[in-house]
Amino acid sequence: MDGGSVNPEQIAAGAEDWLTPPALLQLDYIPPPDALVPFVTTFYHFRCEERDIRDVQPAAVGHVLVFLAGEGEMLFEGGRRDSSHPVSVLTPGSQAAPIAVNGPFYCIGAALSPLGWAALTGLHAGDWSDRLVAADELFGPEIVTLGDKMRADYGAGRASGASLCAELGAFLLPRLRPVNPRHAALIRNVAEWLGTSLTPEIEDLVRQSGYSVRQLQRLCERYFGLPPVRLARKYRALRVVALLGQPDVPDALVAELVDHFYDQSHMIREIRTFAGRTPGRLLGDDGSILSALLDIRNFREITPQVAAMPPLASGSEDD
Repeated sequence: MDGGSVNPEQIAAGAEDWLTPPALLQLDYIPPPDALVPFVTTFYHFRCEERDIRDVQPAAVGHVLVFLAGEGEMLFEGGRRDSSHPVSVLTPGSQAAPIAVNGPFYCIGAALSPLGWAALTGLHAGDWSDRLVAADELFGPEIVTLGDKMRADYGAGRASGASLCAELGAFLLPRLRPVNPRHAALIRNVAEWLGTSLTPEIEDLVRQSGYSVRQLQRLCERYFGLPPVRLARKYRALRVVALLGQPDVPDALVAELVDHFYDQSHMIREIRTFAGRTPGRLLGDDGSILSALLDIRNFREITPQVAAMPPLASGSEDD
């Protein structure tokens, strides 16, 4: 499909005036049930009535998406374009990716935590980064059947976004895989490390985790999709966006945030790389899907609950 009259390359080139106005986008959060809290950051219900929809997906860990109406594509680094599927999985992202959709567009989705990506897919986040793939590749044909039922129920008015998110959660819950407890603890260590500062020191993570720098490189790429230094850059940019998006942000805080970059230009480049838009555009987008997905609540501490999960077989991959 052609993605409407504006294609992803225009968005990637910085043509932010072409983005769909935020007032036309609607996004509702649906909290996950307690059993899924360690694995799903939030469920959500997205709607837009426009025929041509353009937005930017910030770098994230992973999403499971059910397209209830509409179809589109994403543009990734290097120029690769991935088309949507009726039920899609957006894999962990190394940077922001433009989206072009033929609408009207309705979808529900689950935003995964790093532990959720590992437990639901068992896949190496770095090897699978920056893709939009058919969900049946990862979950089998049952999820296609579920998506067909969801579209029919939603279109007939028999189901709401919240009820469909509950169905998606019920599908995902029994498909959680065991995660090595040491690796689950490392995911928690990395999350805590990222929360200590906008510019955390790798030496602190080495000390907290008990892993060497080389091991951290390998395991962070496996579970987060990026090595620790670039991961810290990504979360710094996304957290700055979340902080800048708070109401009545004081000038002193803005100045403090800039101090974590070489200068303001560096901050803008980093935010564009990982969030997809300039700070000026972001601050004006209180109702956009981007601002909602970067809400400060999404940077809560990751607290894996893996006591009941048996460890994987021991070996070099489990060090």
